[in-house]
Amino acid sequence: MALLEIGHLSKNFGGLAAVSSVDLRVEQGEICGLIGPNGAGKSTVLNMIGGTYLPTRGEIVFAGTDITRSPAYRRAKLGIARVFQRNALFFSMTVLENVIAGSYLRDEHGFSEIFYRGRSVRSREAKLRERALGILDFVGLVDLADEMAVNLPHGSQRALCVAVALGCEPSLLLLDEPLTGMNREETEAMVGLVRSLRDTRGITTIVVEHNVRAVLGLCEHAVVLNYGKKMMEGTPRECVDDPRVIEAFLGTGNRAT
Repeated sequence: MALLEIGHLSKNFGGLAAVSSVDLRVEQGEICGLIGPNGAGKSTVLNMIGGTYLPTRGEIVFAGTDITRSPAYRRAKLGIARVFQRNALFFSMTVLENVIAGSYLRDEHGFSEIFYRGRSVRSREAKLRERALGILDFVGLVDLADEMAVNLPHGSQRALCVAVALGCEPSLLLLDEPLTGMNREETEAMVGLVRSLRDTRGITTIVVEHNVRAVLGLCEHAVVLNYGKKMMEGTPRECVDDPRVIEAFLGTGNRAT
C-alpha cells in the first residue's frame, strides 16, 4: 500500500523551474533513494514533501490525506519528519533535551497547561523523558544523554538528528544526505540505523544521498532526478547501471561497483 503519492509535482523560483512534473509513489515500509547530480531538485522535492516549500503545481497525498497545502507543523503531527543536510540541533542543550524538544511536536497539551505546569504536564514530561531515553538507546547515544549536543562528534550529531526526528513518532522519515562528512565506520552505523528504523519500527524512509554505494546497499527502490525532472526509477542497481544515469550523475565512462 502506498504511504506517499506525488503527482505532477512542480516548483518554480521566479523563472527557474527547480522541479518539473515529478511523479513518485512510496510504499509503506520502503526505503526509497532519491538520487541525481547536484542541482537536480532532490532537496527541493524533500522540502515540498516536508512542507518547507509549497509546490507551484501538483499534489501530495500522505496516508490517504491531501497535504499539498498543509503547513510543515501539521505534516509533522501527521507523521512526517525531516532530517536536514546540516545538523539542526539545539547546541546549547543536552542530547536528551534535544530529543524531548522534538517530542513536543506530538504533545497534546495546550500552551496554558504547559505555562502553569500542572500535574498532568509534569506527568507528561516524565513520560517524554522516559521515551526520549528509549530513543537514545535505540540510536546508540543513551550514554551521552547528559552531554551537550555541541560536544558530540559529527557522526553522533547526525545520529542525534535522527533521534530528534523520532521524537515526533514519524511514519515517514525524510533524510537529506545523512552520510555527508562521515567516515566509513560512521557511514556503516547510519546505514544500519536506517535499516533498523524500517525493520523494527516500520518507518518508511526517503533518502537523498550522493554515496552511491550506500544507496545500492540500503534502498530497494530508487528514483533518479536530473534538471528537476524524473529521469527513471527502478532498483538502485538498474538506475546506476543505466547509461543515461552514468552520464548525468556518475560521469561518462564510470560505473558503480
